[in-house]
Amino acid sequence: MKGSDGADLQAQARQRGGAPQAPRRCADFLQYLHAILPETKEILWVTGPGPLGEILLSQAGAAFKKVDYKVGEPTNAADLRSCARMLVDKVDLLVFVGGDGTARDILSVIGDNLPVLGIPAGVKMHSGVFAVSPRTAALLLAQLVTGGLVVPALRAVRDYDDQAGAAEILLRTYGELRVPEAGGYLQQTKIGGKESELLAVQEIVAHVREEILPALPEGCDLVLGPGSTCLAIKQALDTTTRVADELTLRGVDVYTHNRRWLIDVGADTLQSLPVKHLIISFTRGQGFLFGRGNQQISAAFLRQLSWPQDITVVGTRTKLASLEQRPLLLDTGDNVLDQQLTGLVEIVTGYQDCLLYRLADQLE
Repeated sequence: MKGSDGADLQAQARQRGGAPQAPRRCADFLQYLHAILPETKEILWVTGPGPLGEILLSQAGAAFKKVDYKVGEPTNAADLRSCARMLVDKVDLLVFVGGDGTARDILSVIGDNLPVLGIPAGVKMHSGVFAVSPRTAALLLAQLVTGGLVVPALRAVRDYDDQAGAAEILLRTYGELRVPEAGGYLQQTKIGGKESELLAVQEIVAHVREEILPALPEGCDLVLGPGSTCLAIKQALDTTTRVADELTLRGVDVYTHNRRWLIDVGADTLQSLPVKHLIISFTRGQGFLFGRGNQQISAAFLRQLSWPQDITVVGTRTKLASLEQRPLLLDTGDNVLDQQLTGLVEIVTGYQDCLLYRLADQLE
């Protein structure tokens, strides 16, 4: 049902035979934790009454205290927020079970004042505050308890934009929570084992909208290259929908500083733009960044830009995996420029998620 936020949606899910996943996932977490934590290291839990933690901790035989709160039946988001508010000054770490909606509720109460650890049990989990699984959450918590090296980090709480229309899906950052991070135990903001490329592209689009656009200098035109990832960015920028059908998959389009579109432009037009920033992707499998399918982006145009400040390279991890560890390639027609551009390039692979990847000319 694409989510479980709100009493009405939850009631519909139950009518269709659905069951909450959080209790089972929490029970798995507690079982794993009991199995791996030494008997000499005991955790004292502070929890909410009934289904807000008491029942599952009792079943697991864990030591706990509960806060004095009258829980509703069934519980709702207000119960969760009230309980979390009562726990803030009583615990060192807040462990919660759910999805992005739960993370937003936690964020609204505690901000980044207290470390949290999310156990994934929702439908939507774009946020970077969740462990990869209940088992890895247990491993991480055991490492905290036994004195392992764990680093606190700020991670984004991401969810669908409540203001978006019914015909579009937009992701929004609602804030950041502090999470303990050790090794690979925390889920990257859109990666859970195997990447969903559709979701990854949405995260790239969100990064461009929220991180790159606001940082552009005044009067800067945004040049967007060909390819499906760049087309998704173009479509997200086209708030008027007047040119939606004209935006090109295989061409280069320009989103001007005054929010107008130049469609399917050539090399001469690109070079005439006074201030510009380029967003470009690479060919799947072949791995060409420049020189295949985007010849409008000429060597003369590239020489007008400062590398890498004026160029953003985008692409999913799945797309990078198609290169089978081969480097990205250059064939601008200018061997000196190709040599100048070689080296490591930062690739935006998601929201606030980047990878370093090697860029080489064909002579290497």
